[in-house]
Amino acid sequence: MRSRGTLPLSSHTLGYQNTTTSKKNKEIDGEPKIKAIQLQKLVKGPNELTVSDLPDLQPSPDKYLIKVHAAATNFFDVLQIQGKHQQKPPFPWIAGNECAGEVAAQPTASKTTPKFKIGDKVFGAALGTFATQIHVEEVGLRPMPEGWSYAEASGLFYTAPTAYAALILRARAKKGDYVLVHGAVGAVGLAAIQISKALGMMVIATVNSDDKGRVAKRFGADYVLDSTKDWEKEAKACTPNERGVDVVLDPLGMIQRSLKCTRWDGRLVVIGFAAGEIEKIPTNRYLLKNVAVAGLFWGEYANNDPDSVVAVWDALLGLIAKGGVKPMMYTEKKFMGLDQMPAALNLLASGEAWGKIVVEIPQGKESRL
Repeated sequence: MRSRGTLPLSSHTLGYQNTTTSKKNKEIDGEPKIKAIQLQKLVKGPNELTVSDLPDLQPSPDKYLIKVHAAATNFFDVLQIQGKHQQKPPFPWIAGNECAGEVAAQPTASKTTPKFKIGDKVFGAALGTFATQIHVEEVGLRPMPEGWSYAEASGLFYTAPTAYAALILRARAKKGDYVLVHGAVGAVGLAAIQISKALGMMVIATVNSDDKGRVAKRFGADYVLDSTKDWEKEAKACTPNERGVDVVLDPLGMIQRSLKCTRWDGRLVVIGFAAGEIEKIPTNRYLLKNVAVAGLFWGEYANNDPDSVVAVWDALLGLIAKGGVKPMMYTEKKFMGLDQMPAALNLLASGEAWGKIVVEIPQGKESRL
């Protein structure tokens, strides 16, 4: 059973859902202005996705109008288009949940002074990002880091805070800790490696190929272990006096094996189960090793602990400004245009790529399907 992921913050924002093309727009402009991957029904997989022409979006009373320049892919996007995710929007709806772009219009009836100005570069999250335009609430937007491209920033909104919250809020990691990161070259894993190193920790990364090992090293991992072999003893051997690791970050479903190399009084964080079955572990294992096992549901912080969301982003943007966290975008293949989204999602689902897979979306006269 694969993890179904979570959709943080403004995932309930459904973007543009009109299924018809405005006659007025056709008469004025000769053609629609919006291109989007809109679903009228569930599909079996990414190859069944198609690009639709939709009317131009208008300014919203309570949301920003964003010109989307790049959209990032997530595993839960693949689940959602098949109806396998817990969040099932009413039809029709536009796929995608993460993007970066330019503010085209502020909310028209905001009760407070809008944080972002027209022309500001932002990244964020809302359902409907696989499109050339989208409406997004202010809570779902952040200013684009200086020096980052739209493509690089488009995949930042989910992965970096997930890694930071797992490491700091749940594991209480500190300088000098040895951190074991599973799925180390996934986007969350690469973020965790960088954040750990920026805060003075040692990182032991597990990967399933030599190529991915080189990627983990490039992003700062101190040790790289082969996840297809017996890595538990090796992980302990990487720590002082073979005491075991202080912290485990697990988006795969590797807690039971990780207990073998966790030190007494260690902390383990469950982030997901992407590797397979949800584990069933006898709780006496936790007692005998005096460990703490915590779960992370980052998406619910916005509802239950919004102050921590602000604190996490303040810390992250500070690390980014100092160069402690760099872009995690997959660079071995470039995807340009919404018609490339199926190929990008298929690559993501294959598990063969690393980092964040992004599709750039040209605007205006440069726009293509």
